[in-house]
Amino acid sequence: MTIAKPTSLTLEEFLLLPETKPPHEYIDGEIIQKPMPKTRHSRLQSKLINAINQVTESKKIAYAFPELRCTFGGRSIIPDIAVFYWQCIELDNNGEPLDNVVISPNWAIEILSPEQSSNRVTGNILHCLNHGCQLGWLIDPDDYSIMIFRPQQQPELCHGEDKLAVLKNIELELIAKEVFSWLKMT
Repeated sequence: MTIAKPTSLTLEEFLLLPETKPPHEYIDGEIIQKPMPKTRHSRLQSKLINAINQVTESKKIAYAFPELRCTFGGRSIIPDIAVFYWQCIELDNNGEPLDNVVISPNWAIEILSPEQSSNRVTGNILHCLNHGCQLGWLIDPDDYSIMIFRPQQQPELCHGEDKLAVLKNIELELIAKEVFSWLKMT
């Protein structure tokens, strides 16, 4: 993870910079490069987005976006998956979603990469929870665990047969073992 120096930019100045690959986040006055996703990360991200959108999109309950920049509460972050209730997605006059998201996702999902700081990623989830997010997941593919975060509650560590919490009104039942079974391609 690279931290760009100097970090004297304001959030407003940061948002005027062109997007980069890999993208950067603005956290507590620092510009921090997100690591490029690796194969296992991408596979989990894709499978989870598909599982969520399969049960939510047609009924207009919610939508899961990959790598969506969300700017709120003095930060500009890019959760691996940002899930918004349908009514929270701002649309233009053509019924298309606005490009600039200035609210916290309702459900923030992060998939830990080997070179990422778990505390920094956890900090982003906690920031989301402090700004209206109702649920956060931190997925660790190395130890096959998922940490569940809810506002004003102690985190819950899930693995194996543990049932995973999802947003209210989303009819999706997952256990930790099932999520990690998606890594197998045989």
